[in-house]
Amino acid sequence: METLNKFSIISLALLLSISSALLSCTTAEIHRHQFVIQATPVKRLCKTHSSITVNGMFPGPTLEVRNGDSLQVQVVNKARYNVTIHWHGVRQMRSGWADGPEFVTQCPIRPGGSYTYRFTIQGQEGTLWWHAHSSWLRATVYGALIIRPRLGESYPFPKPNRETAILLGEWWDANPIDVVREATRKGAAPNVSNAYTINSQPGDLYNCSSKDTIIVPIASGETNLLRVINAALNQPLFFAVANHKLTVVGADASYTKPFTTSVLMLGPGQTTDVLIRADQPQARYYMAARAYQSAQNAPFDNTTTTAILEYNSARKGNAPKPIMPSLPAFNDTNTVTAFTRSFRSPRKVEVPTDIDESLFFTVGLGLNNCPPSFRKSRCQGPNGTRFAASMNNVSFVLPRNFSLLQAHQQGIPGVFTTDFPGNPPVKFDYTGNVSRSLYQPITGTKLYKLKFGSRVQVVVQDTNIVGAENHPIHLHGYDFYIIAEGFGNFDPKKDTSKFNLVDPPLRNTVSVPANGWAVIRFVADNPGVWLMHCHLDVHINWGLAMAFLVENGVGELQSLPPPPPDLPLC
Repeated sequence: METLNKFSIISLALLLSISSALLSCTTAEIHRHQFVIQATPVKRLCKTHSSITVNGMFPGPTLEVRNGDSLQVQVVNKARYNVTIHWHGVRQMRSGWADGPEFVTQCPIRPGGSYTYRFTIQGQEGTLWWHAHSSWLRATVYGALIIRPRLGESYPFPKPNRETAILLGEWWDANPIDVVREATRKGAAPNVSNAYTINSQPGDLYNCSSKDTIIVPIASGETNLLRVINAALNQPLFFAVANHKLTVVGADASYTKPFTTSVLMLGPGQTTDVLIRADQPQARYYMAARAYQSAQNAPFDNTTTTAILEYNSARKGNAPKPIMPSLPAFNDTNTVTAFTRSFRSPRKVEVPTDIDESLFFTVGLGLNNCPPSFRKSRCQGPNGTRFAASMNNVSFVLPRNFSLLQAHQQGIPGVFTTDFPGNPPVKFDYTGNVSRSLYQPITGTKLYKLKFGSRVQVVVQDTNIVGAENHPIHLHGYDFYIIAEGFGNFDPKKDTSKFNLVDPPLRNTVSVPANGWAVIRFVADNPGVWLMHCHLDVHINWGLAMAFLVENGVGELQSLPPPPPDLPLC
């Protein structure tokens, strides 16, 4: 009888798991969208520019899906520039052809062309975003990607009364493509932005901007879930709301152990979900964002963007002047450190151990000597040089005739090599006074090969070459655990004791501390070619990137499928 009961229980459990799997399949939806990339008149700071947008919207459309849903987004390019769209933070399991970085997983969509991105959201909930991954188009081509729990499932925190996407951006009073092209021609740093924005509006502290300042309504006693995204091109940003505490509940579409803070810091590419409770007197309160500037003596945009958190009754009659939050000093690294070290996963997690690939990547700037064939006007970096950047002294060069993924999948020779160094070619005092002989990197299209299923640890070490800086390092196609961070040179003898192998946060972009290091771990379970790069776009242009080539495993479910028929040709 007991055996029969055991059998019945197992059968019932099996039936329940099958029916729940079937239910999740039947409730999963396919969302179809069309993105028309087009020039649109956009007026900011008293001046109208012909800006590249999606469907004439700035920011672009917010995509709302559930965990398990699929997206099919047809991108039609009616602009005069090449374009691709990257779905930042989406795992893209076996759908590398939809990842989007130009010349990495696809050739660009040429003017007049189109391409449909097809992918499924698997096991991710929270806030991600999408943006152009071609030149500096993402200055205006970006939008939120909101992933809610599956039907019948709920947030791991009380359901908020409202939800608001807060996209922090950066605005040039110029064509951003012209800005980066001029900088590339001169070999100099590009002009800094003229404004920061919240949902594309600079706010009250800029010329000609007050009437369009974003208003976020709230009622006393309510809780609002703010989905904060740093979509700025080149600047980590502080964010705060006057007189209100923020409870962090998620980041990069992974839930976190809740913690309360008065200020956020997001590197470009990062997202942070926070709950804000309307527990203050009925009034108007500024939400504000401004630069965290870790690079010393480098020019930066020191302006402040604002939106207004407005209590319902504060709207009536003469609206009172909003209260301003106190934001940290521009160079307040202590606040940043305290904030980033507060992140934890909600519970114990399976961190990869028994590491197969233990890698050490230096990240930082460099200077190239002026080529003899160049005029002086083309070498306007420090002391007549041209700015560069590298990982392990390799300044990454994108191919031009094939994408890396096509070259890998079709076995096309001569497009890339697989000799990216797993350790710095020269060991030196990374955060000390670095010899000028180490300033000039080599160039190359070098990939690092990973066997399917290998357990990977990467120490990402900032260097003091030219100057130290906080680098937001983003890995495509993967989330990773950030198991430690610190300052100075990483020392395996003493720093491994700091590893959090219990509940480290799961992210897709890590802010590597200025003159410091971070350690990440992941399992290489997604075949394809996956870019790893600094999300300060100025640094990508200079070569601060590399790519992993993750080999196929065994059978169809561990292999990259063939490319879709409409994949753009170079």
